[in-house]
Amino acid sequence: MAAIQTLNADVSITAGVLAGGEGRRLAGADKGLVRWRGQPLVQHVLAALKPQSAAQLISANRNLDVYACFGVPVVRDGDGSGPLAGLAALLAAAQHEWLLCVPCDAPLLPADLAARLLATAQAAHADACTLHDGERVHPTFCLVRTALAASAGAAAARSMGLGDWLTQQGAVTLHAMAPLNLNTAEDFAALDALP
Repeated sequence: MAAIQTLNADVSITAGVLAGGEGRRLAGADKGLVRWRGQPLVQHVLAALKPQSAAQLISANRNLDVYACFGVPVVRDGDGSGPLAGLAALLAAAQHEWLLCVPCDAPLLPADLAARLLATAQAAHADACTLHDGERVHPTFCLVRTALAASAGAAAARSMGLGDWLTQQGAVTLHAMAPLNLNTAEDFAALDALP
């Protein structure tokens, strides 16, 4: 088994949670606030991100007062025009060189996700890195230099997709298993069946 990678002490990362989705496959529920194992999904995600980052943020477009109760800054993702709008809001608010971005519906994040994405980006001298599970890219799991905030904001205003924008920025990919997203009731049942 490979050793868990740790972050270099001189690299600071802000972690951001995308919580602005419409929850279409969960009857319009605000997925970050859907409870799993006794806690809202966003609380599980924040707990997984805290050891991997110097600060945490949430991007949302509804229930902002509820999200604020989790003790981290909440930024509005514009008009809810997709994950790139959320990423742009997080990049603009981040206080560190890098932003680790993840969706709110992936409660079982790897403990070394930030370190592995950062190592992949740095090895390629890239400004962005995203996950590839061997079949497809998962752009909502990404690490991006915060210097790209203006570019992301402009692209979001043009309704560009997150994956297209990351490709435009020359994002490299980390080949790894993507954490399970809980999109449907069946996904929740499958995850609950795991030990």
